[in-house]
Amino acid sequence: MTPFELISMLITIAALLSFFNYRWLRVTPTIGVTMLALSLSLVVVAVGRLSGVHHWTMSAVSQIDFPQIVLHGMLAFLLFAGSLHLDSVRLRRHKLPVLLLAVVGTMVSTILVALLMWGVFHLIRLEVPMTACLLFGALISPTDPIAVLAILRSVNGPKRLETLLAGESLFNDGVGAVLFVTLLEASSSGHLPGFLGIVRLLAVAAGGGIAIGLAAGFLTSALLVRVNDYQTEILLTLALAMGGYALADALHVSAPLEAVVAGLVLSARREQSSVVSAAANDYLDKFWELVDGILNAVLFMLLGLEMLIMSFPFKFLLAGALAIPVVLLARGVTVAGVMTPLHWGRHGLRSEIALLTWGGLRGGLSLALALSLPMNGTKDLLLAVTYIVVVFAIVVQGLSMPALARRDARRTMAVGAAQAAEG
Repeated sequence: MTPFELISMLITIAALLSFFNYRWLRVTPTIGVTMLALSLSLVVVAVGRLSGVHHWTMSAVSQIDFPQIVLHGMLAFLLFAGSLHLDSVRLRRHKLPVLLLAVVGTMVSTILVALLMWGVFHLIRLEVPMTACLLFGALISPTDPIAVLAILRSVNGPKRLETLLAGESLFNDGVGAVLFVTLLEASSSGHLPGFLGIVRLLAVAAGGGIAIGLAAGFLTSALLVRVNDYQTEILLTLALAMGGYALADALHVSAPLEAVVAGLVLSARREQSSVVSAAANDYLDKFWELVDGILNAVLFMLLGLEMLIMSFPFKFLLAGALAIPVVLLARGVTVAGVMTPLHWGRHGLRSEIALLTWGGLRGGLSLALALSLPMNGTKDLLLAVTYIVVVFAIVVQGLSMPALARRDARRTMAVGAAQAAEG
C-alpha cells in the first residue's frame, strides 16, 4: 500500500463517518466521529481475524512508519490547532493553576501511574519493566479535552473550567510528549538517567522548543499583518505549524512545545490586534477545526490497522480495565493537590476538582504516542491498555459530561440565588 493509497483510504473513511454522524448519530462531531472510527476499527479487527486477509494486512501495516507519521507529522497539526483556539486573555488570568497542572501535575501523574501500573501488571502476572511503566505513565497523563470543551460550550459550561481544561491540556500535551520522548531515548540507550538528569534534559528540550515557537509565532504574525487574503493567511499558518515543528525536530528540541507556543502567540496576536483580516478569522477557525477533527478520526483508524496484527490475551484486557481507575485516581490526586492549596475555602472547589478530574479525557495524543512505541515485548500490551483507557474516556466520560456540567451550573445558580436572597 502506497502512502497516497493509505491517506486516501483514511480520509475517505473519516468523511463517511462524519456524514453518518451528521445524519443519524447527531452527537458532538468530535465525539461522534471518534466513536464511529473506534467502532469501525473494532469491525476491521474482527473481519481481519475471521477472513483470509491477515497476511495481506500484516504486509501492509509493516510498511507504515508509525513514529514518523505520528510524532513527526500529525502531532504538529493537533497541537497547533488546539493552541490556536485558546482564549489567551483568560489563560493569562488563570496561568498559575494551568502551569502547575500541566508541568507538576503531568510529572506527578506519570510517576503515580507508573508505580500503580507496575503493581497492577505484577498482580496479574505480567512481567513489565519499570521503564515501560514510566513510558505508559508519560503517554497517558496528558489530557485531550477538545471533545469535552465542545460539550461545555454547548451547555454554557463555566468559562473558568473551559480555560483550565484547554490551557492545561495544551501545555501538558507538550510536557507529556517531551517526557515520553526523553524516557524513550533513555530506555533505548539501556539506562535511565536520574531525576536531575531528566529535569536537565526536559529543561533544554523545553527551552529550545519555546524559544523557536516564540520566534516563529511573532515572525508569522508580522507577515500576516501585511496580507489581506484568507488563502495566503491560511497558508502562512500552515507554514508556521509545519515549518516551526520541523525546525525544532531538526534541532532536537521540543517540537510539541514549539507547536503549542507558536499557536498561542498567534492566538494572542489575533486578539490584541488585526493581525488576521476579519474575513480570514472565520476561515482560519473552521480550517483548523476541520484538520483537528480529521486527524483524530485518522488516528483511530491507524490504531485499527495496528490492532489487526496485535494479540489480545485476556490479561491485556484485564490490565486495561484495571488501568481505568488507576488513571482516574492519579488524575484526581494531581488535580486536588494543585487546586486545593491555591483555592482553599473557595466555594465550589470540590465540584471543580471533580469536573476537572472527570473532564480530563485521554485521546489523540495518548494514541499517537502509544503508536510510536518501538516494536518490543511490551508494545502490544501498552497499546491495548492505552486503547481501553481512551475508549472509556471518550464513550463514558465524554458522553456523561453534559449532565455533570448542567448539574453543576444549576447548583451554582441556586447557591447564587440563595446568597442574593440572604443579602
